Amino acid sequence: MSETGDGPAAAPLALDIQGVMAALPHRYPLLLVDRVVELIVGERIHAIKAVSMNEQFFQGHFPGRPIMPGVLQIEALAQAAGVLAVETLGLAGTGKLVYFMAIEDAKFRTPVEPGCLLDLHVSFTQKRSRVCKFAGKAMLGDKIATECSFTAMIADS
Repeated sequence: MSETGDGPAAAPLALDIQGVMAALPHRYPLLLVDRVVELIVGERIHAIKAVSMNEQFFQGHFPGRPIMPGVLQIEALAQAAGVLAVETLGLAGTGKLVYFMAIEDAKFRTPVEPGCLLDLHVSFTQKRSRVCKFAGKAMLGDKIATECSFTAMIADS
């Protein structure tokens, strides 16, 4: 059933990098979502960030032991949430942007190194027309790398 209960639910979406770039204003080197495996409108998203040794931040974080900064893991989760919000609220082409507002309960559990596929799982916890709340987990296989709750605001660009 759909959210309104008036028919079957829409099929999950999958997006390649072109679809991600259509939903987000971010570009290299700060685009941290490479593809969307599954997006269920109004509910959740599973996206992927392929972590490569070519990432600029590995030059200084840390020489000899490259680790993806936790703040960028949270940014990747926020970008996945942005795609979810854009698709759910029909914001593509409207001139509206999804702005990060707050982070709560961030925990970093497993280091993220070059060569990893970071699975980004984000779901709505509250959805309003101007403010949305999310829960996110960045996973390395079956291990949690990062988890947090966060809030975003929908506003004019």
